[in-house]
Amino acid sequence: MSQELLAILDQIEREKGIKKEVLIQAVESALLSAARKVIDIKPGEDLAVELDRTNGKIRAFRLKDEKREEVTSIDFGRIAASTARQVIIQKIREAEKEVVFNDFQGRVGEIVSGVVYRFDKGNIVVDLLGKAEGMLLKREQSPKEEFKQGQRIRAYVVEVKKDTRGPQIILSRTHPNLIKKLFELEVPEIYEGIVEIKSVARQPGERTKIAVWSKNEKVDSVGACVGMRGNRVRNIVNEIQGEKIDIVRYNEDIKEYIKAALSPAKIAEIKLDKETQKAQVIVDDDQLSLSIGKHGQNVRLASRLIGWELDIRNKAAAAAEALSPKQKEEEAVAPTAEAGEQEAKKTKKAKKTKKAKAGTPIEEFSGVGEKILQGLKAAGFNTAEEIAAAKAEDLLQVKGIGEKKAEKLIAEAKKLIEKE
Repeated sequence: MSQELLAILDQIEREKGIKKEVLIQAVESALLSAARKVIDIKPGEDLAVELDRTNGKIRAFRLKDEKREEVTSIDFGRIAASTARQVIIQKIREAEKEVVFNDFQGRVGEIVSGVVYRFDKGNIVVDLLGKAEGMLLKREQSPKEEFKQGQRIRAYVVEVKKDTRGPQIILSRTHPNLIKKLFELEVPEIYEGIVEIKSVARQPGERTKIAVWSKNEKVDSVGACVGMRGNRVRNIVNEIQGEKIDIVRYNEDIKEYIKAALSPAKIAEIKLDKETQKAQVIVDDDQLSLSIGKHGQNVRLASRLIGWELDIRNKAAAAAEALSPKQKEEEAVAPTAEAGEQEAKKTKKAKKTKKAKAGTPIEEFSGVGEKILQGLKAAGFNTAEEIAAAKAEDLLQVKGIGEKKAEKLIAEAKKLIEKE
């Protein structure tokens, strides 16, 4: 089997990428263990087994006092072939695992493609094109994405760990860098380094804000990312199954950067505290809800994007806060009896309108079950005013509410507000 063994080792080196010398050393080690079982060793002696690198001949030697004596054993010759075969198979498996580990260890932070292979307790096992299996854990899955067996999938490599069963490749569809890498693949200007991604803030399944900047004045960073007729950004949105993407133009002027990050809301004034990296953003009343966003989403993502804490106020609230303690005290004290009477009337009126200002509780809705009420509260709808301002598709997210029910709730909310 001499020449045949060397030929097999050469083939394994070419196909599997395992160095021939590593295989030869493994075969020698296994043959030595086998030789110790069939060859009697006298006190003070040791054994050595060698595989000739040129002709493939396997020989065993007795070692004593720096002398070598070749051992000829029928039993040793008989077991050599089967032992070599077993070692080669085992070494191939170990080496394949090592090759896969090293390959994907170098791809941490990149996007890989694969096929959904099977589902395991909420996790998705991904066949990475026959090379290995990746694990898309439940916590790394976007809440609004669904996949079927056999469907092609792209994911971000978060971590690669060694395991007795082989390398564990942890994938993610929620990592902010997934969006960054998709833009690098889709936008040549980013890949070439002309346009730079400064920051990414993401709420998986809902919305992502990405700040971009161009090193070349002739290249529009936002336009490059959007592409002709929006093709580039549309391809990325399709890849992440409809998640919205806001492309923000980065600006070294922090005020301009904040305005861009809070778009489409229009900002009236910005007050900065550079020491604490906090900013008070003042907007008109009709821009307040738009700047904050649904459930605070817009301001939260903008804050993450620029790395500053943002406090959004309308002009009235900002003006009231700007008053000195003395001014507030003077306004609170009634200087005359007439003023006191007027203040009493105001207080009485305020009590009457307190309920309206706080909002009409959704418990006043007729024909709405407890489960739906709880579902509405969990989704952030606590008052009739909030439901009246919502769209039907917003209410469809609540379990038990269909399209007709959503429209009925909105209509009833508006009637309750009119009565108040």
